[in-house]
Amino acid sequence: MTTYRATDSKREEFRKYLEKAGVLDTLTKVLVVLYEEPEKPNNALDFLKQHLNASGPDAADIEALKLEVTELRIKCEQLQEENNELRARIQQLEPPPEPEVAEN
Repeated sequence: MTTYRATDSKREEFRKYLEKAGVLDTLTKVLVVLYEEPEKPNNALDFLKQHLNASGPDAADIEALKLEVTELRIKCEQLQEENNELRARIQQLEPPPEPEVAEN
């Protein structure tokens, strides 16, 4: 009988934790939205993921980020080339270091 009470106590603790964290409220809201859908989705799990934002970023966001990464890589390469050119020009303009004379 004590095992049953310990398990019951753990469940109640976990339920309180979920309630305090807002998980129960959020799940209830999403389930109500699903319940009120006139056309039930074929995949209820995908519906829940989408409404909980658990599925990650949208495909459009991913494409935009990929494009931005590509543009930034190109810009980085251009800046590296410019940096190399400027370093070469600086070396051409600087006088050569004078050789050190050894003292006897």
